[in-house]
Amino acid sequence: MSTTTPINPDAAMQVPEGVAHRIESLGAQIQALGARQQELADLVGIGDRPELSRFEIFQGYIAVGVVAFVITLLATPIVRRLAIANGIVDHPDERKIHRLPIAYLGGVAVFLGLVGGILFSYFAITPVFEGWIDWHPTEHLTLDSMFPMPVPPWVLLGTIVIMLVGLFDDVTGIPPRVKVGGQLFAAAALAYGDVGVNVARGLLGPTVGRLVGNQELTWVIDLGMDAPLLGSYLTVDLIYWSGTVIIGVFVLGACNATNLIDGLDGLATGVTAVAATGLLVVALGMAMTDDGPMDAARIIMCMALLGACLGFLPHNFNPATIFLGDCGSLLLGFFTIVIVLTLGGSQGQTFMVLAGLIIYAIPIIDTVLAIVRRKLAGKRLSEPDSDHLHHMLKRALGVKGAVLSLYAIGAGFAVLGILLSETKARFIYALALLFVAYITVYAIKIARKAQLEKQAMELAARPEVQPDDEPGNDPADEPKEARIARASPAKG
Repeated sequence: MSTTTPINPDAAMQVPEGVAHRIESLGAQIQALGARQQELADLVGIGDRPELSRFEIFQGYIAVGVVAFVITLLATPIVRRLAIANGIVDHPDERKIHRLPIAYLGGVAVFLGLVGGILFSYFAITPVFEGWIDWHPTEHLTLDSMFPMPVPPWVLLGTIVIMLVGLFDDVTGIPPRVKVGGQLFAAAALAYGDVGVNVARGLLGPTVGRLVGNQELTWVIDLGMDAPLLGSYLTVDLIYWSGTVIIGVFVLGACNATNLIDGLDGLATGVTAVAATGLLVVALGMAMTDDGPMDAARIIMCMALLGACLGFLPHNFNPATIFLGDCGSLLLGFFTIVIVLTLGGSQGQTFMVLAGLIIYAIPIIDTVLAIVRRKLAGKRLSEPDSDHLHHMLKRALGVKGAVLSLYAIGAGFAVLGILLSETKARFIYALALLFVAYITVYAIKIARKAQLEKQAMELAARPEVQPDDEPGNDPADEPKEARIARASPAKG
């Protein structure tokens, strides 16, 4: 039977007076620090990190979309009058559906709405206009303020450059190389501001980085001398330069892809609005998890793009009173792809960028089909035709039916992109591949219909093969001995 020795409470509590005093003092300091930490957290809106829903975050930023919408809606009639007064109109021809000249320069109104929404967000971080935007709780704050990072100025610079390039092309016409140069300059502005560069990290880090044993893909080379402008060391950052190339390809592709689908009233504007809605849902989901410093800027860009498109759409939907022009179509493509590039975050999350590209799939598919179609027909890539997706749908459903059908298809791709951003499921990739494959095969088949009919008519026009002309019935095909025996008289 075991016995338990009683513990003397007085002995257990015998602590030197100096040690007890130090413990009490330390506890008081900890309590004071905790109170101060809670005070600062409440001040910047991240105390207890409340989990907000997508809709709650959306409501906090909705003012950006409203500002962009109102500015574009009101600016469009003014821009239309200016375009007509200066003769900047689109004249009808055999490829266009309108029968009367329609004003260009709608892109200027869209630009004003976009920039207005972004500038509104800049004002909202100043003490004078504090409270105009309810910023979502985040730990990623700028160093000099209590607010999240705003839209980078490099995005605004690229937007201005793209708008000016399109505007000059609409008004006076500029060579294609100048248009390409302007688009590359806008891409370089993004790369300089490190907007979207990390897309290359998600692609190259797990592949090339592991292969060479350098995940960062950065090398420092000792030059052995102090070279002018370089110093004694040269840093080679493969991710940065690869990301710059990717940005250039994305910007060129998106600007021209949106330009190609701008063939029916309200098509490019509405398809971009659908894509902006899908991208906004993804951006709100990333903000819920406090993904990174670009969360707030990404939501602001989505809201500004959506608001500007919705403000222009009433004027641009069939029957249109004003067109986007190159100014607008290039601008919508650029701004959309900027949002897609930012989905990679600071770690270059490749699947998020793929989700954004799926949301933006209609312009991409139509551009790829145009390249394939013109290659098969032996035409130059810049040569226009009437076999785009919207042209084929227009012949079957009319203008409004074609546009609404492409809105619905775009919404389907947006849902797929949102699901991919949430689940990373492989079946979403498979579903998207199936969706794209059916559209692609059907479009190529319809586009080649005239060529196939021509081949069939050529075959039908050939003379039919007569029985006497069949192989073996021609005397010239007989062996020499058989011809001599047949020609000689029979002997009795």
